[in-house]
Amino acid sequence: MSIIIKNEAEIEKMRIVGRLAADVLDMITPHVVAGITTNELNDICHNYIVDVQNAIPSPLNYRGFPKSICTSINHQVCHGIPSEKKLKTGDIINIDITVFKDGFHGDTSMMFCVGKVAPHAQRLCDIARESLFLGIEQVKAGTTLGDIGHAIQTHAEKNRYSVVQDYCGHGIGRDFHEEPQVLHYGKAGEGLVLEAGMIITIEPMINQGKHHTKSLGDGWTAVTKDHSLSAQYEHTILVKENGYEILTLRTEERK
Repeated sequence: MSIIIKNEAEIEKMRIVGRLAADVLDMITPHVVAGITTNELNDICHNYIVDVQNAIPSPLNYRGFPKSICTSINHQVCHGIPSEKKLKTGDIINIDITVFKDGFHGDTSMMFCVGKVAPHAQRLCDIARESLFLGIEQVKAGTTLGDIGHAIQTHAEKNRYSVVQDYCGHGIGRDFHEEPQVLHYGKAGEGLVLEAGMIITIEPMINQGKHHTKSLGDGWTAVTKDHSLSAQYEHTILVKENGYEILTLRTEERK
């Protein structure tokens, strides 16, 4: 396993691209309404990244992925491909943004509720976000990846949800996906020990039903096997000696 420790110049570039990724989510928020297609959301984000940020959408053509963002609706877990499908009131949707600029990638995602959603859907989204931040709070030099996974899994299962085990977070930097793999379940004290200068994503996918997933025929979209709802939030995190820095904070999270 080859873990890349970033130097100060590289960290500063990661701060910049992380802010860009977060800004895309801020920008797209008012557009996530009933009646819009996920293709339209994709095009708005693509044009903003390319024309306004003078950057590149990392997912586009990544291993053949055909779009610039991922849009995963309701029981879709991750890697949903934008299409002519229209959002409707009551949907929950994850929009996953990765931006590439000046040699580095910044990766983040969040859930959107379309209009008024069912209380059980809102609660799932809330617990998914809480799980993410409980995982982030474990991060500092000397703790382990198992500490992160354990915190996430404990909170999700305490609330009678399950944690997807087929997909994980990852190192990030000059490459979209670097070592290590960051599992969202596990035992405290086990796994790789974190070092200052590592940059990772934490992106738990929390299911209302069982954790099992399957891939659709497009080769990308992952869905829950039992058709239960799934929710995910993601941030890019810098490991520091005595804590962490979230590089992809949105405007509402910077307060």
